Amino acid sequence: MTHMPGHSAEAFIDHLASRGSYHFDLDGANRGITGSPTAVRAALRRLKKKRKLAEPVRAFFLIVPPEYRSVGCLPAEQFIPHLMEHWGLTYYAALLSAAELHGAAHQRPQVFQVMLKQNRRSILCGDVRVEFTARYDLEDTGVVQLTTPRGYLRVSTPAATALELIGYYDRSGGLSNVATVLAELCEFIDPPALIEEARRSPLAWVQRLGYLLELGGNTDHADLLQPLVKDVIHPAPLMRTARRSGAPRDTRWNLLLNDVVEPDL
Repeated sequence: MTHMPGHSAEAFIDHLASRGSYHFDLDGANRGITGSPTAVRAALRRLKKKRKLAEPVRAFFLIVPPEYRSVGCLPAEQFIPHLMEHWGLTYYAALLSAAELHGAAHQRPQVFQVMLKQNRRSILCGDVRVEFTARYDLEDTGVVQLTTPRGYLRVSTPAATALELIGYYDRSGGLSNVATVLAELCEFIDPPALIEEARRSPLAWVQRLGYLLELGGNTDHADLLQPLVKDVIHPAPLMRTARRSGAPRDTRWNLLLNDVVEPDL
């Protein structure tokens, strides 16, 4: 990223914004703003107080246009790609955030969820909260690129999202909420992609997904998954952490129904 040298902090961010760039790091600020590093930091702090700048992580800054100053930050989908580039990390928007981006927006998630190879502490930028979840094999997950006002965002495909909602249901509002989201997400799931993602996912995820799809009346998608689990010998619990003894068994999906799922359909 090239910056014009020797200008005030206000002129510096106005110049960047005029070129469609809404992020910069501290090194770029020191190159582009007149003054010592201490003076540059002070100027950036003043802009933060005016809510013209946000600093979601140390030494990484966002230019906040007037329409977002009441929130105190750019929307997460507009800055996460640049932050991930700054960190040098592979990522994708995941779980409830991915479902919403694909059109399954039954209930807007309270945080923006991002999948990384290793976990990180969540970020709070103004009123925008970003939560990270770890998946060691995330390079194999199906991903699409969606356009945002600031560029492109990597998002798990609808099929991959469906399986991860199952696998990380504790981060997705619980199984009843997952079942509710799946009922809307199914409209966007490509059947061959669903089979491909299911084949590389843990069998228990596939069993639970098939059961929840069937519970929500999406039998066509459920039928695609059933052949993948028909030879499973040991039943999986519907809920990992709930008591299993005495739970009824669903023979089609070889699941112990140790939880009650009540989707809001």
